Amino acid sequence: MASAEGRKAALREDVGSDTSPPATAVPGTPAPAAEADGPAAGGATAGAGESAAVTEPAAEIPAEPKLDAEAATDAEVGTATRASETPASDSPAPATPITAAPATAPEPPAPRSGRRIRRIWRGWRAKYPTVARVLSVVTTVLSAALVYICLQMPSTLGNLKPVEFMRLPAEAVLGAVVLLSLPRKPRLVVSALSGALLGAITVLNMFDMGFNEYLGRHFNIVLDWSLFDDARAYLDDTLGGTAEMGITVGVVLLVFLLMTLVALATVRLGNLLAKHRPRTSKATLIVGTVWITCTALGLTVGGIPIASQHTAGVLKVQARTVRDTLRDEAEFANVAKVDKFGNTPADQLVPDLRGKDMIFTFIESYGRSAVEDPIEAPGVDKTLDERTAALAKAGFHAKSGWLTSATYGGSSWLGHSTTLSGLWISNQQRYRTVMASDHLSLTKVFKKTGAYDTVGVMPGVQKGWPEQKYYGLDKVYNAFQLGYEGPKFSWSTMPDQYALEQFQQRVHSQKRADGKQLMSEIILTSSHQPWAPIPKMVGWDQLGDGSVFKGIQAAGNKASDVIADTTKSRQEYGKSIQYSVTALTQWLERYGNDNTVLVFLGDHQPIARVSGNHASRDVPISIVAKDPKVLDKIAGWNWTDGLRPAHNAPVWKMSSFRDRFLTAYGSTPHPKKG
Repeated sequence: MASAEGRKAALREDVGSDTSPPATAVPGTPAPAAEADGPAAGGATAGAGESAAVTEPAAEIPAEPKLDAEAATDAEVGTATRASETPASDSPAPATPITAAPATAPEPPAPRSGRRIRRIWRGWRAKYPTVARVLSVVTTVLSAALVYICLQMPSTLGNLKPVEFMRLPAEAVLGAVVLLSLPRKPRLVVSALSGALLGAITVLNMFDMGFNEYLGRHFNIVLDWSLFDDARAYLDDTLGGTAEMGITVGVVLLVFLLMTLVALATVRLGNLLAKHRPRTSKATLIVGTVWITCTALGLTVGGIPIASQHTAGVLKVQARTVRDTLRDEAEFANVAKVDKFGNTPADQLVPDLRGKDMIFTFIESYGRSAVEDPIEAPGVDKTLDERTAALAKAGFHAKSGWLTSATYGGSSWLGHSTTLSGLWISNQQRYRTVMASDHLSLTKVFKKTGAYDTVGVMPGVQKGWPEQKYYGLDKVYNAFQLGYEGPKFSWSTMPDQYALEQFQQRVHSQKRADGKQLMSEIILTSSHQPWAPIPKMVGWDQLGDGSVFKGIQAAGNKASDVIADTTKSRQEYGKSIQYSVTALTQWLERYGNDNTVLVFLGDHQPIARVSGNHASRDVPISIVAKDPKVLDKIAGWNWTDGLRPAHNAPVWKMSSFRDRFLTAYGSTPHPKKG
């Protein structure tokens, strides 16, 4: 039997002769057999001295862990195990060199971009600690300010004042409580989502500001998205394609950046709350107590309650708007099926107007403000009085009153359809419902009689107009069918005087081959915002193809100058109404005859910046005729004589006009009940 000293010497030789790199120990894995305490490779039990001798090389193995040395270690463990299972023998065992498998770890993966950025930031922060602290504080303050402002953002420009931002929002207190109670990952998700939602609500508040400023109402989250195409077209016509594209891109970027920045700010504030949980929990409790106290005592600043629930209120309003819009859609569809004159036979419709040429004309933005506002009214009233006298000299007389429009500041088609359908069409969904229905329009009444040719002159229509069928118009002349070669006047495609002259040449002066009378609907557009530049009257015989207006357009005001000046906007608006009324009444004076009956009215008030934030929705309406019997039929309406309605003249809802008109001129009701 080999002596222990011989085996030990042999083992030292083998270990000493191994020139391969030592295996790296992997934490948590069994040690190689050559390093373990226990039986030696040959199976004999080594003494304490032998164990020390065997394990000496292991002390020199580097302790740095290398994760990919597992395979080498496993191989060593397997070898040691097989060696330990070899029976002990008196004969000397062959010297088996104990070699460690080379541990070649692969190159570490490249760090992710986020890790790389964090590493760079940590290095920069360590190099410039003071600047880093200042930036951190500034970022936190800006984040808190952004979230606070969004929580208090009003929905009208009139409320955009400092006192609105001196309140204590309940949503901030509730948000702090929720974020403090959440673990890290749920907190990040909730804070990011709630921040993005707050950003979206802020965008809706901004839309509300614009809609209140221009249309006198809140933005309808269900129905009003289609109006953005009209807004882009208006900007293109008013400021040019480059400005329109710049504004559109700017708005899109603003919406995206606002939602993103508010989300990031909320995440940062949530992390800050969690980092200082004990102190922020106490602060949240104190602020919540203050809010409850202010609510209970009704404390105010400048008449505005200190305790605020503004954002929650906005969500309630929007939710109620969505609910009411969906409910209204179903209810109005049933209302539109009911028609007082829906089944009236043709021979019982407007018998007292047979033999008359009827003209229904809408003047863009012709509202009560034009007649009564201290800036706009002097010029407009003077024009109305002068034109009343001129018409009287030509044998025409008029009666005038007020209608309350279903729209305000824009969406003229709602005013047109409300007047002619006899239904209150105050939004786009109602408009679509009526246009798809067979509810009898006032213009279609004349077509239904079989005694009239029906024509529309629509210089503002620049694309397909399927509404022609609902209105019962045999022929429609749009912006491209009137032969105009002159310049556009901002949004308006051509001056009203030119459109009226083309109506005269193409329609009104033509003999009806079938012996029928003429019913016409004309939309005048020169008084459309931004009221710059404004056309001027020229000789009717000089109109030609409209080229005569090139110099007038070039010498007029720039739209951008008028839009930016409220006082100038009001002044120019008044001038545009004077122009449209003058063009229409001069046409009547020049081309009207004993059988001509003109009904003209405004479709809505001008925008709030011109008419005022609390202006009525009233518009003037006038009926003009030579035949005294025509005006005698409406004597019971108590309208004012002339083109200028008195301040106390009767005011009706615009939707009531159709039935009153049909009744006054002899139509017999035969209801259709759906």
